[in-house]
Amino acid sequence: MEQYTVTGMSCAACSARVEKAVSGVPGVSSCSVSLLTNSMGVEGTASPSDIIKAVEEAGYGAFQKKKGDMAQAVPAGTEGADEDALKDRETPVLKKRLIASLGFLLVLMYFSMGHMMWGWPVPSFMEENHVAMGLLQLLLAAAVMVINQKFFINGFKGLVHRAPNMDTLVALGSGASFIWSVYALFAMTDAQVKGDMAGVMTYMHEFYFESAAMILALITVGKMLEARSRGKTTDALKSLMKLAPRTATVVRDGKEVIVPIEQVGKGDVFVVRPGESIPVDGRVLEGISAVNEAALTGESIPVDKAAGDPVSAATVNQSGFIKCEAVRVGEDTTLSQIIRMVSDAASTKAPIAKVADKVSGVFVPAVISIAAVTVIVWLLTGQTFGFALARGISVLVISCPCALGLATPVAIMVGNGVGAKHGILFKTAVSLEETGKAQIAALDKTGTITNGEPKVTDVIPAEGVTEKEFLEAAYALEQKSEHPLAKAVLELGKERKLSLREVSDFKALPGNGLSALLDGEELAGGSLSYISGRTAVPEHMKAQAQALAEEGKTPLLFMKGGKLSGIIAVADVIKEDSPQAVKELQNMGIRVVMLTGDNEQTAKAIGRQAGVDEVIAGVLPDGKESVIRALKEKGRVIMVGDGINDAPALTRADIGIAIGAGTDIAIDAADVVLMKSRLSDVPAAVRLSRAALRNIHENLFWAFFYNVIGIPLAAGVWIPLFGWKLNPMFGAAAMSLSSFCVVSNALRLNFFDIRNASRDKKIKEKHKKEKKTMVKTMKIEGMMCGHCEARVKKCLEALPQVAEAAVSHENGTAVVTLSEAADDALLKKTVEDQDYKVISIQ
Repeated sequence: MEQYTVTGMSCAACSARVEKAVSGVPGVSSCSVSLLTNSMGVEGTASPSDIIKAVEEAGYGAFQKKKGDMAQAVPAGTEGADEDALKDRETPVLKKRLIASLGFLLVLMYFSMGHMMWGWPVPSFMEENHVAMGLLQLLLAAAVMVINQKFFINGFKGLVHRAPNMDTLVALGSGASFIWSVYALFAMTDAQVKGDMAGVMTYMHEFYFESAAMILALITVGKMLEARSRGKTTDALKSLMKLAPRTATVVRDGKEVIVPIEQVGKGDVFVVRPGESIPVDGRVLEGISAVNEAALTGESIPVDKAAGDPVSAATVNQSGFIKCEAVRVGEDTTLSQIIRMVSDAASTKAPIAKVADKVSGVFVPAVISIAAVTVIVWLLTGQTFGFALARGISVLVISCPCALGLATPVAIMVGNGVGAKHGILFKTAVSLEETGKAQIAALDKTGTITNGEPKVTDVIPAEGVTEKEFLEAAYALEQKSEHPLAKAVLELGKERKLSLREVSDFKALPGNGLSALLDGEELAGGSLSYISGRTAVPEHMKAQAQALAEEGKTPLLFMKGGKLSGIIAVADVIKEDSPQAVKELQNMGIRVVMLTGDNEQTAKAIGRQAGVDEVIAGVLPDGKESVIRALKEKGRVIMVGDGINDAPALTRADIGIAIGAGTDIAIDAADVVLMKSRLSDVPAAVRLSRAALRNIHENLFWAFFYNVIGIPLAAGVWIPLFGWKLNPMFGAAAMSLSSFCVVSNALRLNFFDIRNASRDKKIKEKHKKEKKTMVKTMKIEGMMCGHCEARVKKCLEALPQVAEAAVSHENGTAVVTLSEAADDALLKKTVEDQDYKVISIQ
């Protein structure tokens, strides 16, 4: 997606006009314009020159953003296009205009209302000189109009380009008041010449000079408040852009040199002292330290770093001197990619925004038409032109397209900022809206529910063997193994500071175990079947091994000198927060399903510990995708995985969430990226999404309610019934506050606690279906190659009840997705007719 900055937009009608103009350019497949950040995202093959030309022909300006402007902090003395666009330069300008306007307006109000209504004193030569009073009001009102000429320039420019906007409404309202007042002034002079004092007084009351000036001043107040509030919605993005250090201390020719951050290249060696920020993503070469990564992940506890560990830009070295190698620099750093994600999300539009956009596109022309009809209707009822004009002006100045246009993007921007602070990154506005609508959460087991690294959970020495003696022998045997289970035993040995002894004649037997010699005695370790074939295993030890396996653990048996030494149980343990996270999802009305390629026994044991609703085991990555497809028939599905192995499933799900991505955050398959390896961030993301969507609904309700109530009131619909009449000045005041209220409501999201589960509510299920699974996993014996896979797949998918079958000869499984109920006997017979043996169906 190419990014552009658009200039000259003042309201939602402007953004709708730009979006429509660019969407009509040949080669543009999609276009999204954000009034909040004055940005535009365009996809397609159209050239930048054609796109910019279309924007300019629509009456606005545009320039293409340089690559990386949003993705990295900008050095002192320079400015990126996006940083420039995010700076609140509007508020100071509006403040000056407002102060100058108020100076003239107060004098105008003194003469027009203070003297006329309350008899406040004026210079004697003006006491009875009504024409002079009118001329003075004309000059003062004209001064305010000149100060606020931008409304008239932008407003009439929009009319010329057939794209009227909010400024057009303000310009028409103020201009009509001024022109009518000028007419009344000339008519007064005519009556004065003719000696018609009654006519002079009549025309005196037809002056709307104060309304013409007051409208502009009040709208400026509203625009200033709105600008200040809008500036706060991008605070999270601006704070991210300020995190990256401006300089780095690199080692060149054996000397430490301080250089600008742009001069750090991949492979450079840099040093970081205590208290300094890490300049780019790198890898520790020397030194030990604790690094505060709160800026990126929201995690306040420092992370210990040693040689070989990764470090990220903008994190802070809290203790110890470290020397690192630059791995990712510039726009490739983790921080830069986070900034890009947050800014890109602000440039996209949520589905709910489409309704407001459609209304905004026709809003201003419709309001102008309503104002014209209002004037005509009141004239036809016999009212004076001044009365009818006042009603029409009220309609113009009370209508607010900005409230509609800002309702969604401000909430999206603030919601994204809140998520970024907590390490939850929504890639698009769509993902922020849709995450909270999920009805089913499919969780990958390894690395999502569990830590993803095997750990020793149980140590059971055999009778007559001490635990230390047993562990030292196992530690010595496993030291030369590269198996992941061996790593768990080695970690335990290091933790307990066991003495490491050297073995000889080491052999690894794939699928069975290990053997070696230690001090002339034979050592062996591996599965129960392997060790049982080499030594006698007592029945009670076999029972313990079986019990451990039923708990989802892998029992490793060891022997020394022909006798059993003991059992070490290894397992990929679940994360501490996983059960609570699953429970929170369930409390939200979300059904939790665990997907894993592990065997059914292990999977069910982990599923019980985590508390999930359903376990689907023996599923390969392509099988997971078919499972997600089946689950989507039951409702909206979130898929949570590591973002790489689970890519097909992440893409197929309504929302894909990559968990524990760490430094690899640019995972294309995921819609949401969680910076921490915590499952509890999933319910937090759902909670934030629901809060943002609720805030958008509130904003849209206010925007529609305000206009639906305000326009009829301004038009005088209630005058015949209740005598309710709206002064144009009060209409302008209401308009000025409407957008401010919408933006302020969105800012409340900054105070939302995404960890607080006390107010979670269950969403209504869209489809009430049986909880019976539509996916079955078949264990098949006899498949030897890809040809066997194809044969089994073909015969299964020939059944009318089978939507898809994912077959693997390596795992000996067939994951069958059913479109309707199918008897296990039918599935078994279908496969066995092809000369394969079905062991089980789950």
